[in-house]
Formats: sequence, C-alpha cells, structure tokens
Amino acid sequence: MTPCTLVELFEQHPSPDLAAFIDGVEGLASYTYGQAWSLAAQCAGVFCELGVSPGDRVAVQVSKSSEALIVYLACLRAGAVLVPLNPGATAAELEYLLADAEPALVIADPSLPAARAGLPLLTLDAEGGGSLLARAFDQPAIAPAFLPTPDTAASMVYTSGTTGRPKGAVVTHRNLTANALTLARSWGFVATDRLLHMLPVFHVHGLFVATNCTIAGGGSMVFVPRFEVNAALELVPRCTVMMGVPTFYTRLLADDRFDVRTCASARLIISGSAPLLAATHREFEARTGHTILERYGMSETSMLTSNPLHGERKPGTVGPALPGVSVRVVSNATGERLGVGEIGDIEVAGDNVFSGYWKRPELNATEFTADGFFRTGDVGVFDSDGYLSIVGREKDLIISGGLNVYPKEIEEAIDALPGVAASAVIGVPDADFGEAVVAVIVALPDEEIDSDAIRDSLRLVLAAYKVPKRIHVVADLPTNAMGKVEKARLRATYS
Repeated sequence: MTPCTLVELFEQHPSPDLAAFIDGVEGLASYTYGQAWSLAAQCAGVFCELGVSPGDRVAVQVSKSSEALIVYLACLRAGAVLVPLNPGATAAELEYLLADAEPALVIADPSLPAARAGLPLLTLDAEGGGSLLARAFDQPAIAPAFLPTPDTAASMVYTSGTTGRPKGAVVTHRNLTANALTLARSWGFVATDRLLHMLPVFHVHGLFVATNCTIAGGGSMVFVPRFEVNAALELVPRCTVMMGVPTFYTRLLADDRFDVRTCASARLIISGSAPLLAATHREFEARTGHTILERYGMSETSMLTSNPLHGERKPGTVGPALPGVSVRVVSNATGERLGVGEIGDIEVAGDNVFSGYWKRPELNATEFTADGFFRTGDVGVFDSDGYLSIVGREKDLIISGGLNVYPKEIEEAIDALPGVAASAVIGVPDADFGEAVVAVIVALPDEEIDSDAIRDSLRLVLAAYKVPKRIHVVADLPTNAMGKVEKARLRATYS
C-alpha cells in the first residue's frame, strides 16, 4: 500500500534494523530505523504527558543532531505540528515567531538565545542531553492514540516568502509524503544509498527533502553537524549521494584536494536552495566527471522541478516539472499562460503545495489563483524542452547560502540606527553564497556611517546570514517618479 501520511511512510520501512542515522564523525550508526521510531514514541509520550494535543504546535530550536530528527518523528507520532526554528535566530526574532506560532511546547538547546517566557520548555543539546530524553527514557515505547489523515498538518515552516515578515506555511502529511515518494522515484533512491547530510535541519532542504526522500527510498543518512570542507573530503567517498547548496560546491572546488577520486563512489550530487552559477556547474563537471543535478522548490511547496536523473542536466536551469506537479509561467498583467521563451510569473499546483498561511486569510485569498495555483513570487521562463530557468524574484527576495533573506526586515533594522537617513538592501551575485546581502545607506546631514559599527549593531537583532556582507554609503538613493527606490539600478551598480 502506498503511504499517504508520514507516519505510514516510517512505519512501512522494510528494514527496521537498517541504520537510519550514521554519525559522520564516529562512523557508527546512531540509530536504526526501529530504534529511532521507538524513541520517537517515547518522546511523543512526554509531549502528551505535558498536555500537547493533536494540532498543537511544538516549536523546536535546537542544534543539529540525530535526536533533533527524532523530535520531528515524535511530533508526527503525537499529531503535533512541528515548528522548526533557526538556531541562529536572535532573541528578538524568536519573540516574534513564538508569539505568532502560539506553541504548546518549546524544545530548545539551552545554549541558544532565549525568548520563551511563560511557555512549557524541554531542553535538547547537540549531544542528545537535556530534559526531553531524560524524561523520554521513562516512557513506554507506545504510540499515542492518534492516526493522522493526509490532510493533517505535519509542520509549520516560517518563511519570509515575498511579503516581508516571516509567516507560517502549514504543510500537511499529504504535501510531504507525496513529495518524498516523487523525489525518491525521480532521483533513484534505494536501500543501499547513503546520503551525506551536511544541511541544517531547521530548513526545508535538510529537514524534509533530504530526510524524507532518503527514508522513502529506504536508505541511510551520514549525519554531520554542519558543512566543512575537510569533513566533506573525508565522507563523500563513503557515500552515494550528496545534497548541498551552491556554497558547498564552490568551497570544495576551491580546494585542490577535491577531484575525480573524491566522487568516485557517488552516483548523484544535487544542488538547491539558491541559484547555481553555470560556471560552477561546468567547473564541477570538468573537475569530477559528475554533472550536478539542480532542482527548484520553496518552503510552501517543497520540490517543484528537477533536472533528470537520466538525461540532460542543463546548466542554468532547474529542469522540467516533477511528476504530479503542475508548473506554469503566466503574464503578470493578464494572468494568461505564456509560451516557450516568454518570461513571466511562476505558478504551481499539486499535492505538494501547502494548505495555507497560519492566521493569514488575506494572503490565502491573494496568493492562490481562482483555479488553485499558488503564486510563487518567482519569475521564470521555459525552454523548448520544458526546462525551467529562474530569472529573478518578483519582490526582491534574496537567497544567500540557501537561506531566504527579505530586504525590508534588514532595512527597518538599519533605519533604526543612529545617523541613518535611509537604506536599501539588495542581493548581488556571489560565487560563494549564490547571492550576497549588500546594504546601500544614506547618512543624516553631518553624520558619518561606520560600516563595522553598523554590522555590529545588526548582529544584535538579526541572524548572522542576514547581516550585510558589504555596506556602501551614498549621498542619495535612486528613486522613480513615485519616490520608490529603484533597486534594479542599485543591483546594476553594485553587482
């Protein structure tokens, strides 16, 4: 029977004694599938003991570990809605997110910034220590009496998308299961695969794409806390698949030790979460003999398109639509579907598309078309072979190192600093991060802007990846007749 929920996907795994998570540092199995699912049941028992009911949100801000993924499984077993939060978020950012999500429980690494007053709290550190597992080991490994349906909410992922402050995208079991099975088939995942997992697990790429896809194919994950060149050079030869963001591959290519021998055991290397430069694509193939498979997705939809496992992988494109996913390019002015070579707005539909934004009915009304397509906010074009290329983003969203950055949030933080009259934040092409965050600032009369001081101040209120890599101080910002800053001109000037 084809699984329709994530619970069925895990429970139907054919080999409970197979290693699910392999510690990339120690080289030993952290948990088999059976052990992971059993510990998840014990953690789910703790949730229920604390009054977490099906449909309640559980906010999770922890360092990457095998146990962090077991918390994800525990939420599925308890019927709770996982709300993954960036470990790099500041206390101010957390305060907003937790107020919006209204979680029944917070699970946090005690070493991270706190903004959790009045909320039930369990702890989990990077080594698996803390109050959650201490309590879980006293629980029987019995699943709570809850069986999700395909339309049951599984997670709520915060995304800036194209409209400013982060908002919660509610994804269902149907959304995640359908995409996991599609990706496992499309990318050829099997039980003998070992995925090198160096991605963060608060983000859709590492949490859902890498994890669910591997489990749907029955394989194992070699788990590493974060990307490091030396670790990658050691572990890529032991794995069959690697997923990463373009930054991973540019940094590997910058090391002379990375060559065809490193990738001799790999059957597939995948890039996503940010645009991969065509030059990087070609250099990687020349160096290793492997052609990177680039794909396209977003928090609200998981994966939408992919270059093929078998067939031409075109540099600069993200491939055709995946099976079961409808992707179209339409005119911004008329909404009419455009043809080959015509640039327009990207809209999508399918079982993978999220159910809607949390507490944002006005967005649910405007971000979906009358015939049920989701407006991605991205701009793209199809070629004659049906391969999609992403041309840009309708609302200036920046993707730096695979993470979404919305300029308005940074501009508001800069404008609040002493001596600043106005600011504009843009993304410019960057070989390492895909896009670099750049701020252009106008000073108040008789004031001087110290770029280092600006960055130091921003680090107190923004996660590190949002802090501008470069700051330019100018006399005036270019504006149009309506007084709107012309960011296209700024990008042309500073890219």
